Amino acid sequence: MSTIQEPGPIIVEYPDSDGKPMSDNTVQFRWISLIMWNLDHQYATRPDVFVAGDHLIYPIKGDASTRQAPDVYVAFGPRKKDRGSYRVWEEGGVFPQVVFEVWSPNNQATEMDAKREFYERHGAEEYYLIYPDFPCHIVGWKREGKQLVNISQMDGWVSPRLGIQFGLKPTEVSITGPNGKRFQTPTEIAAERAAAEQLAKVEARRADEQAQLAKAERDRADEQTRLATFERDRADEQTRQTEEQARKTATEQARADKLAARLRELGIDPDAE
Repeated sequence: MSTIQEPGPIIVEYPDSDGKPMSDNTVQFRWISLIMWNLDHQYATRPDVFVAGDHLIYPIKGDASTRQAPDVYVAFGPRKKDRGSYRVWEEGGVFPQVVFEVWSPNNQATEMDAKREFYERHGAEEYYLIYPDFPCHIVGWKREGKQLVNISQMDGWVSPRLGIQFGLKPTEVSITGPNGKRFQTPTEIAAERAAAEQLAKVEARRADEQAQLAKAERDRADEQTRLATFERDRADEQTRQTEEQARKTATEQARADKLAARLRELGIDPDAE
């Protein structure tokens, strides 16, 4: 008698890579890196904010074909840690709230529309598509109910979740952090830090010189006080000596007068030669 074995549970593999390149050119890569690096720095002290770039998101458990790898995304709630991929059911059901895509010449409009529909369907609150090449511009969407609705004016728009502000000029796209500083590359930050350190050294040297000058002024004042005290003590000594000499003279004169008076009593003229 044979035993019929029931099939075991189906094991679904969730690859950590979709095999596609992170970027198609240096401009796109620079923008992806700029956004990801600055946002990661912005939330460096927040253990409950996860920032990633070119990272696969799987929104449905058991479905490995439904996925997207945004250029950059930010998830509020999940713990900050390394991940092979982002599986929504393992993150408390939290889909990344903010998603960024950077347009490259190889992108197709239909492809980008499909990405936006994916983010809309699975719960993104904000979605930004940046066109860094001329003519530079940004397109943004924010969630209203079940839909991502186009933001009519992106120049000056402030992200509700991130607090960053977008700037848009004919030849330039910019992003400014909540601290009022524009997003910078690591090279720019290193140069700014080096300049700040150099300025700090100059200020420290100046402060040290001022301290030395102040000490010299104090020492000179102390010396002047010492000299003034010496001169006062010398004047006091001279006055004392003068007064002592005057007392001696007065005593001697009194003694002489007394002696002269005594001689006169005896009939002797003290003034006679």
